[in-house]
Amino acid sequence: MAGGSAIRGSRVGAGPMGEAERGDSAPRLYVSFFCSNGHETRPAFAAEAVVPEVWDCMRCGLPANLDSENPPPPPKITPYKTHLAYVKERRSDEEAEAILAEALAGLRARRAAGEVIY
Repeated sequence: MAGGSAIRGSRVGAGPMGEAERGDSAPRLYVSFFCSNGHETRPAFAAEAVVPEVWDCMRCGLPANLDSENPPPPPKITPYKTHLAYVKERRSDEEAEAILAEALAGLRARRAAGEVIY
């Protein structure tokens, strides 16, 4: 004997959800955005909403715009720079040599005076 309830899996007061209970949905506008990889993304906007000029592609994440003939170029990715790379941008090799010579002279002077250096 197969016992069970006809309302199994639903809660008390649950009924069919449809347009009658929820009300009418807002009018929508589907807009096509195109990325440089040739993908088309069609997000839905409210009919009265302002459509942005740039949207992220849902497939590859690149920026996309409304012009299929001229999609935006991929963003340039700058590589990670080390502290030394930033220092080399600010100082020339001659300046670095002068600073190193000054630091070594100070270190040698402190050692000659008998100061303990850790």
